[in-house]
Amino acid sequence: MNSKIRESLDYYLNLNYSVTLYPDEEAGGYVAEIKDLPGCLTQGENLEEAINHIQEAKELWIETAYESGRTIPLPSTNASYSGKLLLRIPKSLHRRLAETAKTEEVSLNQYILSVLSQASGQLLARSPH
Repeated sequence: MNSKIRESLDYYLNLNYSVTLYPDEEAGGYVAEIKDLPGCLTQGENLEEAINHIQEAKELWIETAYESGRTIPLPSTNASYSGKLLLRIPKSLHRRLAETAKTEEVSLNQYILSVLSQASGQLLARSPH
């Protein structure tokens, strides 16, 4: 452990990390990942379960790193983005999204987030790095 003063464990546990959600093509269900914490990922049968599991995985990842004296990365942020988006969509699309979210037993926001995360991941995979 280095000689710098470290924050408390509670400090790190209360940080807000971005979670990426995407469907698990092979096993079904969903994968949740915190990219700022290398290797911190989990899965669930539905979005709600994946979100609950990633919170547990985050806590375990941080507790283990803290106890072993490893550096805990801070969440990557970009102050110019609030994380809020106002979007107008056709009523028919709104209905389809809401119905699918209900079937998945998640909120409409959670479902839209997963769809956008998946599409964004596919676009990144296709783009040259």
